[in-house]
Order: sequence, then structure tokens, then C-alpha cells
Amino acid sequence: MALQYASDEILAIFVPIVVYWVYSGLYMMLGSLDQYRLHSREDEEKKNLVPKREVVKGVLLQQLVQAAVAFLVFMYTGQDSDAARMRQPSLLTVLSQFFIGMFVIDTWQYFWHRYMHNNKFLYRHIHSWHHRLVVPYSFGSQYNHPIEGLLLDTIGGALAFVISGMSPRTSIYFFSFSTIKGIDDHCGLWLPGNVFHLFFWNNTAYHDVHHQLYGNKYNFSQPFFITWDKILGTHLPYTLIKRDGGGLEARPIKQKS
Repeated sequence: MALQYASDEILAIFVPIVVYWVYSGLYMMLGSLDQYRLHSREDEEKKNLVPKREVVKGVLLQQLVQAAVAFLVFMYTGQDSDAARMRQPSLLTVLSQFFIGMFVIDTWQYFWHRYMHNNKFLYRHIHSWHHRLVVPYSFGSQYNHPIEGLLLDTIGGALAFVISGMSPRTSIYFFSFSTIKGIDDHCGLWLPGNVFHLFFWNNTAYHDVHHQLYGNKYNFSQPFFITWDKILGTHLPYTLIKRDGGGLEARPIKQKS
């Protein structure tokens, strides 16, 4: 079907991209708040294995692919009648679609993410790209090998859209929310009053543990809940301590055998 009424579809394609750069840019401006950083700025410069300009290029490539796939998904799942487009789902329906979408993305990403860590070939040649950011920062959230970006993020998002049955308009809010959540998980800042830290155990510190060598085989869940980690024994709890020289550090808690 031709997208003759494209406003919702076009917004659903491009709003999450705009949200990504605006929200991550806000976090980059807050990066000077050393007392809330999980890693020092010196560690960010020394430990990360890819320059920021390459990260920007990689993210833009992934977003280009996402936009193309989203266009195709909307074209083949579009509603044919004006009446169908005018019908707006109830709040309960939207909330249920959000929950289903979150469950689909969490499930899809957990098992692929874990498999990419356990398969030495996939980790070395594909997933290790993302782990070049030992010290995560906001706009590195979507920095992946193109194959991983397509498989985990783009196809996972398309499945969440189709399975949940959400409309393009609902997807504007859902994927903008998902984008913000992913950025927050990678921002490297533990800011007081952060609502994501209040409502999600899967948060900035939880994912930071995964980016460290000791947490490489744990905390695969992303981006919403820690359910699969808890069920399948890959959950590594942490505690936040004050770091020498200022700031904070997420330290793993040794679990009783």
C-alpha cells in the first residue's frame, strides 16, 4: 500500500532518531558532573577502543537501516481505510501494547545478546564492536556492528510493533521511550532523582556492570527488565560505592555458592 497518509508513519520513523540525538546530547552536556559519573573522564579516554567520530558514523548507519526497515514495515502493515486511521485505541489498549512490546524486545534481545557472548565467532567479529565502549556514554547506546544493529534492534523493534498490534502513532511514543531508556542505560551517570533508576532495576549501573570484564557473562537483559537474567541465572547484583578521586562505581556483590 502506498503511504498516501504518511504523517504518523513519517513521525514514527524520524521522531525516535531526533529524540536519540537530543536526549544523548543533554547527557553529554552533563558529563562534567564528575560526582555522579560511574567512570572518570580519564578512564573514558584510556579504556574505550573506538573514537567518538566512528561511534557517530556507526550510529547514523544503524539509524538509516532502521528508517528503511520501518518504512517497509509500515508499507506492508498499513491500514487501508480513513476510518481505520481515525480510530484511536483506548489507554488500556495502549498500555497493554507497550507491555507486550517491551516483553518482545526484552525476550528477543536477551537470547540473541547472550548467544553473541557465548559464540566466540559472533562475539569476536560482531558483538565486540559494542564492547569497544568499556566506559559507556549516551550516544554510544546504538553503536553496534551493522549486522547486530539489524538483527537485535531493528528486527526486534519490528517484531514488537507487529506482535503488539500498536498503531504507527502509538509506536512514535513507544520507540521514543525505548530510545530514551537505552540512552539512559548507557549514559554513565547516576543522577539523583532519575525516574528510570526508581522504576527499573535494569538501569545505568546494572548495564555498566555488563560492560566491564567481570560482568561480561552476566546482566544480558536489556533494555527494560531483568526478568530473563533472574530466571536463567545470569543476574549479577551490584552495589554503588564512592570512587577514589570522586564519582561512583558499580561493584559486583559476591553471591553465596
